[in-house]
Amino acid sequence: MTSDPEIEKAKLNLETGQMAWSVLQVFFASGNAISVAPDLDLVEVAFQMSQDNKQQIEAWMAEGKVGQVSDVQARTWYESDAQLWALVVRPWVLVQDK
Repeated sequence: MTSDPEIEKAKLNLETGQMAWSVLQVFFASGNAISVAPDLDLVEVAFQMSQDNKQQIEAWMAEGKVGQVSDVQARTWYESDAQLWALVVRPWVLVQDK
């Protein structure tokens, strides 16, 4: 892994894209879909996860801003055929509805 955080964030940004929930729901079914609140920077969350910044991730989780996609979210996105921002941080797929 590159030691320069800005280079790592730039790489993550290039891997970010919009995808239909119908494509992403397989990750939800396997328990690997993580919801990121719209007010957070998806790339920053991915970077902190890739750096294993447990303290920051736990703080976001405690605020309800990062966590597993709920059944309600999954159903809502399915019914609305939602397009979500997505980014892979293995084994997770981060999803964000903006």
